Amino acid sequence: MLDRARRFSIKQIAAQAGVSKATVDRVLHERGSVHYQTNRRIQQALEELEAQEKSGPAVGRTFHIDIILHVPKRFSDAVQDAIHAQLGSLAPFRIFPRFHLYQEIDTQQMHDLILRCVSKGSQGLILKAADEPQINEAVNRVTQAGIPVVTLVSDLPQSERIGYIGMDNRTAGQTAAYLMSRWLDGAVQDVGVMISSELFRGEEEREMGFRTWLRSRAPHLRVVDITGGFGVHQPTFERVTQALNDNPSIKAIYSVGGGNRAIVDAFAALGRPLAVFIGHDLDQENRQLLAEEKIAAIIDHNLQVDARNAFTQILQFHRLCKADPIQSSAVQIVTPFNLAH
Repeated sequence: MLDRARRFSIKQIAAQAGVSKATVDRVLHERGSVHYQTNRRIQQALEELEAQEKSGPAVGRTFHIDIILHVPKRFSDAVQDAIHAQLGSLAPFRIFPRFHLYQEIDTQQMHDLILRCVSKGSQGLILKAADEPQINEAVNRVTQAGIPVVTLVSDLPQSERIGYIGMDNRTAGQTAAYLMSRWLDGAVQDVGVMISSELFRGEEEREMGFRTWLRSRAPHLRVVDITGGFGVHQPTFERVTQALNDNPSIKAIYSVGGGNRAIVDAFAALGRPLAVFIGHDLDQENRQLLAEEKIAAIIDHNLQVDARNAFTQILQFHRLCKADPIQSSAVQIVTPFNLAH
Protein backbone atom coordinates (compact mmCIF):
# COMPACT_ATOMS: atom_id res chain seq x y z
CA MET A 1 0.00 0.00 0.00
CA LEU A 2 2.89 2.36 0.80
CA ASP A 3 4.18 2.27 -2.79
CA ARG A 4 0.71 3.14 -4.15
CA ALA A 5 0.42 6.03 -1.69
CA ARG A 6 3.72 7.74 -2.59
CA ARG A 7 2.27 10.02 -5.25
CA PHE A 8 -0.36 11.42 -2.85
CA SER A 9 0.25 13.45 0.28
CA ILE A 10 -0.77 12.22 3.72
CA LYS A 11 -3.14 15.20 3.86
CA GLN A 12 -4.81 14.18 0.56
CA ILE A 13 -5.29 10.59 1.68
CA ALA A 14 -6.63 11.64 5.09
CA ALA A 15 -9.12 14.06 3.54
CA GLN A 16 -10.28 11.47 1.02
CA ALA A 17 -10.66 8.79 3.69
CA GLY A 18 -12.21 11.11 6.27
CA VAL A 19 -9.67 10.16 8.95
CA SER A 20 -6.77 11.90 10.68
CA LYS A 21 -3.30 12.25 9.15
CA ALA A 22 -1.89 10.27 12.10
CA THR A 23 -4.21 7.36 11.30
CA VAL A 24 -3.09 7.35 7.67
CA ASP A 25 0.54 7.38 8.76
CA ARG A 26 -0.03 4.41 11.10
CA VAL A 27 -1.74 2.39 8.37
CA LEU A 28 0.83 3.15 5.65
CA HIS A 29 3.78 2.36 7.90
CA GLU A 30 2.05 -0.46 9.82
CA ARG A 31 2.61 1.22 13.17
CA GLY A 32 0.27 0.00 15.89
CA SER A 33 -3.16 -1.58 15.52
CA VAL A 34 -5.84 -0.01 13.33
CA HIS A 35 -9.41 -1.28 12.99
CA TYR A 36 -10.01 -3.34 9.87
CA GLN A 37 -12.71 -0.99 8.60
CA THR A 38 -10.38 2.03 8.96
CA ASN A 39 -7.66 0.17 7.09
CA ARG A 40 -10.12 -0.73 4.33
CA ARG A 41 -11.37 2.86 4.13
CA ILE A 42 -7.81 4.11 3.53
CA GLN A 43 -7.29 1.48 0.82
CA GLN A 44 -10.55 2.61 -0.77
CA ALA A 45 -9.41 6.26 -0.53
CA LEU A 46 -6.28 5.37 -2.52
CA GLU A 47 -8.41 3.66 -5.16
CA GLU A 48 -10.64 6.74 -5.38
CA LEU A 49 -7.66 9.09 -5.67
CA GLU A 50 -6.19 6.94 -8.44
CA ALA A 51 -9.52 6.94 -10.31
CA GLN A 52 -9.79 10.72 -9.94
CA GLU A 53 -6.23 11.16 -11.20
CA LYS A 54 -7.21 9.38 -14.43
CA SER A 55 -10.30 11.55 -14.84
CA GLY A 56 -8.51 14.79 -15.56
CA PRO A 57 -6.21 17.49 -14.21
CA ALA A 58 -6.67 18.58 -10.60
CA VAL A 59 -7.02 22.36 -10.55
CA GLY A 60 -9.02 24.95 -8.64
CA ARG A 61 -10.99 24.73 -5.42
CA THR A 62 -11.36 21.30 -3.79
CA PHE A 63 -14.67 19.70 -2.84
CA HIS A 64 -15.10 16.41 -1.02
CA ILE A 65 -18.50 14.99 -1.94
CA ASP A 66 -19.84 11.87 -0.20
CA ILE A 67 -21.85 9.49 -2.38
CA ILE A 68 -23.97 7.17 -0.21
CA LEU A 69 -25.86 4.48 -2.11
CA HIS A 70 -28.08 1.66 -0.85
CA VAL A 71 -28.22 -0.28 -4.11
CA PRO A 72 -27.07 -3.58 -5.65
CA LYS A 73 -23.41 -3.59 -6.72
CA ARG A 74 -24.24 -3.63 -10.43
CA PHE A 75 -25.99 -0.25 -10.07
CA SER A 76 -23.37 1.31 -7.80
CA ASP A 77 -20.74 0.31 -10.39
CA ALA A 78 -22.73 2.16 -13.06
CA VAL A 79 -23.03 5.26 -10.84
CA GLN A 80 -19.30 5.23 -10.06
CA ASP A 81 -18.46 5.02 -13.77
CA ALA A 82 -20.80 7.93 -14.53
CA ILE A 83 -19.35 10.09 -11.75
CA HIS A 84 -15.74 9.44 -12.74
CA ALA A 85 -16.59 10.24 -16.36
CA GLN A 86 -17.81 13.70 -15.32
CA LEU A 87 -15.01 14.76 -12.96
CA GLY A 88 -12.71 16.09 -15.66
CA SER A 89 -15.45 18.31 -17.11
CA LEU A 90 -16.09 20.19 -13.87
CA ALA A 91 -12.99 22.42 -13.98
CA PRO A 92 -11.98 24.72 -12.39
CA PHE A 93 -13.37 22.74 -9.44
CA ARG A 94 -11.59 19.68 -8.05
CA ILE A 95 -14.33 17.21 -7.08
CA PHE A 96 -13.16 14.35 -4.86
CA PRO A 97 -15.98 11.79 -4.50
CA ARG A 98 -15.95 9.51 -1.46
CA PHE A 99 -18.07 6.42 -2.06
CA HIS A 100 -20.07 4.59 0.61
CA LEU A 101 -21.74 1.69 -1.18
CA TYR A 102 -24.05 -0.84 0.45
CA GLN A 103 -26.14 -3.68 -0.92
CA GLU A 104 -27.56 -4.15 2.58
CA ILE A 105 -27.64 -1.57 5.37
CA ASP A 106 -30.24 -1.05 8.09
CA THR A 107 -31.94 2.23 8.90
CA GLN A 108 -29.89 3.02 12.00
CA GLN A 109 -26.60 2.37 10.21
CA MET A 110 -27.65 4.61 7.32
CA HIS A 111 -28.73 7.34 9.76
CA ASP A 112 -25.36 7.20 11.53
CA LEU A 113 -23.40 7.15 8.27
CA ILE A 114 -25.15 10.28 6.99
CA LEU A 115 -24.41 12.12 10.24
CA ARG A 116 -20.73 11.07 10.22
CA CYS A 117 -20.25 13.04 7.02
CA VAL A 118 -20.68 16.25 9.03
CA SER A 119 -17.49 15.51 10.96
CA LYS A 120 -15.51 14.29 7.94
CA GLY A 121 -15.25 17.59 6.09
CA SER A 122 -17.99 16.82 3.57
CA GLN A 123 -19.17 19.65 1.33
CA GLY A 124 -22.11 17.76 -0.11
CA LEU A 125 -23.94 14.42 -0.14
CA ILE A 126 -25.42 12.49 -3.04
CA LEU A 127 -27.80 9.98 -1.48
CA LYS A 128 -29.91 7.00 -2.47
CA ALA A 129 -31.63 5.65 0.62
CA ALA A 130 -34.93 4.34 1.95
CA ASP A 131 -37.64 6.88 2.69
CA GLU A 132 -37.70 6.36 6.46
CA PRO A 133 -38.29 8.94 9.26
CA GLN A 134 -34.83 8.32 10.79
CA ILE A 135 -33.11 8.88 7.46
CA ASN A 136 -35.12 12.03 6.77
CA GLU A 137 -34.15 13.30 10.22
CA ALA A 138 -30.45 12.64 9.52
CA VAL A 139 -30.69 14.49 6.19
CA ASN A 140 -32.31 17.45 7.95
CA ARG A 141 -29.52 17.59 10.53
CA VAL A 142 -26.87 17.52 7.81
CA THR A 143 -28.52 20.30 5.80
CA GLN A 144 -28.93 22.38 8.95
CA ALA A 145 -25.17 22.04 9.42
CA GLY A 146 -24.71 23.69 6.01
CA ILE A 147 -24.02 20.55 3.97
CA PRO A 148 -26.29 20.19 0.91
CA VAL A 149 -27.91 16.82 0.22
CA VAL A 150 -29.07 15.76 -3.25
CA THR A 151 -31.14 12.59 -3.64
CA LEU A 152 -30.39 10.33 -6.60
CA VAL A 153 -32.85 8.02 -8.40
CA SER A 154 -35.13 7.70 -5.34
CA ASP A 155 -36.32 10.84 -3.57
CA LEU A 156 -36.83 11.82 0.09
CA PRO A 157 -39.47 14.52 -0.44
CA GLN A 158 -40.26 14.87 3.27
CA SER A 159 -36.65 15.83 4.03
CA GLU A 160 -34.86 19.15 3.56
CA ARG A 161 -32.70 17.84 0.69
CA ILE A 162 -31.93 20.61 -1.80
CA GLY A 163 -33.06 18.63 -4.84
CA TYR A 164 -33.80 15.32 -6.51
CA ILE A 165 -31.83 14.02 -9.50
CA GLY A 166 -33.25 11.29 -11.72
CA MET A 167 -36.17 10.44 -13.93
CA ASP A 168 -39.81 11.12 -13.15
CA ASN A 169 -40.50 7.69 -11.69
CA ARG A 170 -44.28 7.91 -12.06
CA THR A 171 -43.89 8.67 -15.79
CA ALA A 172 -41.46 5.76 -16.08
CA GLY A 173 -44.08 3.43 -14.60
CA GLN A 174 -46.72 4.75 -16.99
CA THR A 175 -44.32 4.14 -19.89
CA ALA A 176 -43.84 0.53 -18.78
CA ALA A 177 -47.62 0.06 -18.53
CA TYR A 178 -48.12 1.46 -22.02
CA LEU A 179 -45.53 -0.94 -23.50
CA MET A 180 -46.93 -3.89 -21.55
CA SER A 181 -50.48 -3.24 -22.78
CA ARG A 182 -49.27 -3.11 -26.40
CA TRP A 183 -47.20 -6.29 -26.21
CA LEU A 184 -49.70 -8.52 -24.41
CA ASP A 185 -52.93 -9.75 -26.00
CA GLY A 186 -56.35 -8.58 -24.87
CA ALA A 187 -57.08 -11.55 -22.60
CA VAL A 188 -57.72 -10.96 -18.90
CA GLN A 189 -54.46 -11.90 -17.17
CA ASP A 190 -52.14 -11.19 -14.25
CA VAL A 191 -48.96 -9.16 -14.61
CA GLY A 192 -46.24 -9.42 -11.97
CA VAL A 193 -44.63 -6.24 -10.64
CA MET A 194 -41.32 -6.97 -8.89
CA ILE A 195 -40.57 -4.43 -6.16
CA SER A 196 -37.11 -4.73 -4.59
CA SER A 197 -38.20 -2.89 -1.45
CA GLU A 198 -41.30 -0.94 -0.48
CA LEU A 199 -39.08 1.49 1.46
CA PHE A 200 -37.71 3.23 -1.63
CA ARG A 201 -39.85 6.13 -2.85
CA GLY A 202 -38.68 5.77 -6.46
CA GLU A 203 -39.85 2.15 -6.72
CA GLU A 204 -43.16 3.01 -5.07
CA GLU A 205 -43.78 5.81 -7.58
CA ARG A 206 -42.94 3.56 -10.54
CA GLU A 207 -45.36 0.91 -9.28
CA MET A 208 -48.09 3.52 -8.70
CA GLY A 209 -47.63 4.96 -12.20
CA PHE A 210 -47.79 1.48 -13.72
CA ARG A 211 -50.85 0.40 -11.74
CA THR A 212 -52.78 3.66 -12.30
CA TRP A 213 -52.23 3.62 -16.07
CA LEU A 214 -53.35 0.00 -16.40
CA ARG A 215 -56.43 0.62 -14.27
CA SER A 216 -57.61 3.43 -16.54
CA ARG A 217 -56.38 2.22 -19.93
CA ALA A 218 -55.94 -1.57 -19.79
CA PRO A 219 -58.11 -2.95 -16.96
CA HIS A 220 -57.81 -6.50 -18.32
CA LEU A 221 -54.24 -6.55 -16.99
CA ARG A 222 -54.31 -7.19 -13.25
CA VAL A 223 -51.28 -6.31 -11.13
CA VAL A 224 -49.76 -8.87 -8.76
CA ASP A 225 -47.14 -7.34 -6.46
CA ILE A 226 -43.99 -9.38 -5.75
CA THR A 227 -42.04 -7.63 -3.01
CA GLY A 228 -38.66 -8.00 -1.34
CA GLY A 229 -35.32 -9.28 -2.51
CA PHE A 230 -33.56 -5.88 -2.55
CA GLY A 231 -32.30 -6.64 -6.05
CA VAL A 232 -30.12 -9.50 -4.72
CA HIS A 233 -30.23 -12.76 -6.68
CA GLN A 234 -31.22 -15.47 -4.18
CA PRO A 235 -34.01 -13.69 -2.26
CA THR A 236 -35.38 -12.30 -5.54
CA PHE A 237 -35.34 -15.79 -7.09
CA GLU A 238 -37.21 -17.19 -4.07
CA ARG A 239 -39.91 -14.50 -4.10
CA VAL A 240 -40.53 -14.79 -7.83
CA THR A 241 -40.65 -18.59 -7.61
CA GLN A 242 -43.27 -18.37 -4.85
CA ALA A 243 -45.32 -15.85 -6.85
CA LEU A 244 -45.25 -18.07 -9.95
CA ASN A 245 -46.38 -21.07 -7.92
CA ASP A 246 -49.22 -18.99 -6.45
CA ASN A 247 -50.22 -17.49 -9.83
CA PRO A 248 -49.97 -20.08 -12.62
CA SER A 249 -51.02 -17.58 -15.31
CA ILE A 250 -48.28 -14.95 -14.88
CA LYS A 251 -46.27 -14.62 -18.09
CA ALA A 252 -45.24 -10.95 -17.92
CA ILE A 253 -43.12 -9.00 -15.42
CA TYR A 254 -42.39 -5.33 -14.80
CA SER A 255 -39.32 -5.08 -12.56
CA VAL A 256 -39.21 -1.65 -10.95
CA GLY A 257 -35.94 -2.36 -9.12
CA GLY A 258 -33.26 -4.94 -9.84
CA GLY A 259 -32.39 -8.61 -9.63
CA ASN A 260 -33.54 -9.24 -13.18
CA ARG A 261 -31.30 -12.24 -13.83
CA ALA A 262 -32.96 -13.92 -10.85
CA ILE A 263 -36.39 -13.28 -12.40
CA VAL A 264 -35.35 -14.90 -15.69
CA ASP A 265 -33.84 -17.84 -13.77
CA ALA A 266 -37.03 -18.36 -11.74
CA PHE A 267 -39.19 -18.59 -14.88
CA ALA A 268 -36.67 -20.96 -16.49
CA ALA A 269 -36.43 -23.19 -13.40
CA LEU A 270 -40.20 -23.74 -13.47
CA GLY A 271 -40.33 -24.09 -17.25
CA ARG A 272 -42.65 -21.10 -17.47
CA PRO A 273 -42.79 -18.76 -20.49
CA LEU A 274 -41.81 -15.12 -19.91
CA ALA A 275 -43.61 -13.38 -22.76
CA VAL A 276 -42.89 -9.77 -21.80
CA PHE A 277 -40.24 -8.53 -19.38
CA ILE A 278 -39.62 -4.82 -18.79
CA GLY A 279 -36.96 -3.54 -16.38
CA HIS A 280 -34.97 -0.49 -15.36
CA ASP A 281 -31.38 0.76 -15.71
CA LEU A 282 -28.81 -0.14 -18.32
CA ASP A 283 -26.29 -1.81 -16.01
CA GLN A 284 -24.09 -4.73 -17.06
CA GLU A 285 -26.62 -7.38 -16.03
CA ASN A 286 -29.42 -5.78 -18.01
CA ARG A 287 -27.15 -5.22 -21.01
CA GLN A 288 -26.46 -8.95 -21.05
CA LEU A 289 -30.15 -9.81 -20.69
CA LEU A 290 -30.98 -7.49 -23.59
CA ALA A 291 -28.24 -9.02 -25.73
CA GLU A 292 -29.66 -12.47 -24.97
CA GLU A 293 -33.19 -11.16 -25.74
CA LYS A 294 -34.33 -12.37 -22.33
CA ILE A 295 -35.74 -8.93 -21.56
CA ALA A 296 -37.93 -6.95 -23.97
CA ALA A 297 -37.06 -3.40 -22.91
CA ILE A 298 -35.12 -1.42 -20.35
CA ILE A 299 -36.37 1.96 -19.16
CA ASP A 300 -33.22 3.97 -18.71
CA HIS A 301 -31.94 7.48 -18.06
CA ASN A 302 -28.53 9.03 -18.58
CA LEU A 303 -26.50 8.55 -15.39
CA GLN A 304 -23.72 10.82 -16.64
CA VAL A 305 -26.21 13.68 -16.99
CA ASP A 306 -27.51 12.82 -13.52
CA ALA A 307 -23.98 12.88 -12.08
CA ARG A 308 -23.25 16.27 -13.59
CA ASN A 309 -26.61 17.66 -12.41
CA ALA A 310 -25.98 16.42 -8.87
CA PHE A 311 -22.59 18.14 -8.71
CA THR A 312 -24.05 21.28 -10.28
CA GLN A 313 -26.76 21.49 -7.61
CA ILE A 314 -24.15 21.21 -4.88
CA LEU A 315 -21.97 23.90 -6.48
CA GLN A 316 -25.04 26.12 -6.88
CA PHE A 317 -25.77 25.70 -3.17
CA HIS A 318 -22.26 26.97 -2.43
CA ARG A 319 -22.92 29.90 -4.81
CA LEU A 320 -20.07 28.90 -7.08
CA CYS A 321 -21.98 28.50 -10.32
CA LYS A 322 -25.21 29.50 -11.96
CA ALA A 323 -27.34 27.24 -14.10
CA ASP A 324 -30.88 26.82 -15.34
CA PRO A 325 -33.28 24.86 -13.11
CA ILE A 326 -32.55 21.15 -13.37
CA GLN A 327 -35.24 19.06 -15.04
CA SER A 328 -36.05 15.39 -14.51
CA SER A 329 -33.93 13.01 -16.58
CA ALA A 330 -35.45 12.00 -19.90
CA VAL A 331 -36.99 8.53 -19.99
CA GLN A 332 -35.23 6.35 -22.58
CA ILE A 333 -36.45 3.00 -23.89
CA VAL A 334 -33.72 0.52 -24.82
CA THR A 335 -34.42 -2.71 -26.69
CA PRO A 336 -32.04 -5.37 -28.05
CA PHE A 337 -32.07 -3.43 -31.33
CA ASN A 338 -30.88 -0.02 -30.10
CA LEU A 339 -28.46 -1.29 -27.46
CA ALA A 340 -25.22 0.65 -27.82
CA HIS A 341 -22.07 -1.33 -27.11
